[in-house]
Amino acid sequence: MTLAERDLQFFDRGGRENDKFWKRLGEKPDFTGAAFLDVGCGHGRMCVDIARAGAGEVVGLDTSPHRIQFAGENLRINHPDLRGNIEFLNLDLKEYESAERFDYIISKDAFEHIIDLAGMLREMKKRLKPGGKIYVGFGPLYNSYRGDHKRTGAIIPWGHLLIPERILLSRLSKKRGHKIDSVRELGLNKLSLRDYRDLLDRSGLKVGLFKVNCGDHPVVRIFSLLGRIPGLKEYFSFNLYCILQKVD
Repeated sequence: MTLAERDLQFFDRGGRENDKFWKRLGEKPDFTGAAFLDVGCGHGRMCVDIARAGAGEVVGLDTSPHRIQFAGENLRINHPDLRGNIEFLNLDLKEYESAERFDYIISKDAFEHIIDLAGMLREMKKRLKPGGKIYVGFGPLYNSYRGDHKRTGAIIPWGHLLIPERILLSRLSKKRGHKIDSVRELGLNKLSLRDYRDLLDRSGLKVGLFKVNCGDHPVVRIFSLLGRIPGLKEYFSFNLYCILQKVD
């Protein structure tokens, strides 16, 4: 497999995004000798960074065959010294046979795409050691600015909420040449900020951090201020970062 320049650029950009991920969570775990699972590992940059930082075992899962193929080949060519520490698998977490194996689970930019998030949280909990932690960061949330990830075809901010969904999907169906019945078919779970909070509270995991609108951009600060206005919090909560822990 030849490594495409676009994929290599995405991998390199991931390093900068990973720095932001840990900064927004406010802490980095102790990587030394620890076992990590990256759910939705994409091109594998987080896995490589964690292994370089001293992790004993790193497993990256993703449901995209192309991304996993790139991650494995990039590991072989550009990071051969880490091949004994990292494993990339084209699997859904529920298909991965492992129980209470990992010290830490990471999910970056994936939660908004997981349709059965309650089920995913149960699967994550099963694979954590007692006391283990899950580090999560993602956005934009569905009810926020560009919360449809530009997948519905709406061209104005919050257009996916302002324009009836049936109209958006009808236009998109004609453009793609096949019927689309739900936004969930576009890989978006449509969960609101309140939905996420409720799911985490019912997950059986301890919520150690729950923080919205993380970032240094001036727009993020403006959104945070507007979100304080009654009735607007859902629409101005752009991203979500949280730390969960298995306590039983």
